Amino acid sequence: MHPARKKFWQFARCPQPKITGVMNLRPNLLSRAAAIPLAPVLLVQARRARASIPRLPDAALPWSGSLPGADLIRLLVLGDSTAAGVGADSQSEALPGSLAHEFGDRFDRGTSWTAIGENGATSRDILDRFIDDATAATYDVVFLTIGANDALGLRSRRAFAQDVREIVRRLLAVNPDALLLVSLMPRFDRFRSLQSPLRWNLALHAASLDDAARAAVRGLDRVFALPKPPPYTPTFWATDLFHPGPSGYREWAEFVLDSVPLSLLAPLRRRHSRRG
Repeated sequence: MHPARKKFWQFARCPQPKITGVMNLRPNLLSRAAAIPLAPVLLVQARRARASIPRLPDAALPWSGSLPGADLIRLLVLGDSTAAGVGADSQSEALPGSLAHEFGDRFDRGTSWTAIGENGATSRDILDRFIDDATAATYDVVFLTIGANDALGLRSRRAFAQDVREIVRRLLAVNPDALLLVSLMPRFDRFRSLQSPLRWNLALHAASLDDAARAAVRGLDRVFALPKPPPYTPTFWATDLFHPGPSGYREWAEFVLDSVPLSLLAPLRRRHSRRG
């Protein structure tokens, strides 16, 4: 199991609902008053979640590809399990391929895409293990999908925001003219695979981290933190009910392109017009 999830799944491993350690949760996850009475319930629900949620594999190789057309848009998808394509058989039907199709169709351009990341990766993992590969080439669009495992790992607002800010800084240093899209927390409160109150407490902490990261990148030129996702459709989920499936990745890609301000997308269109 990836280290990022250890604290979350400690609920399921503890022999009894102790308040120290596992339930020594930060105030931005649970109020101190609520943590003590909820401890036994959270323990049971985390055990059930751990036992019932299957671990799906990453999408198969290759993790790069292209779609035909002139004037290629170079796309990087960097992050956690959704960058790794968990829930889809191939990256072509996962997030990288779905985004490539959306950008290509909307701008009448070819696309080349690369995925870098790992199932379970936190923002710290991206900095420690993946940022060098991510900055070894230049891109027109960089899609950063990060945060779910930071929430599962009960990381602090400050640590998460600092990591996100540093990832963005490193990416912009190599791609100063790129469009950098930041996708943060999923809506854990809408995860059918998690029971309440476990679901709501995890969602509360995720929302706190989300707010901190948005503040960290606010005002940066060509950087856009995507809105919180809309309600998930019945066809969104993979078989584990925890990750998107192929249909969910397509819905997500459409939501991304619909959400980005036209002023940020305009350079992609103008570039095509100049070269065409």
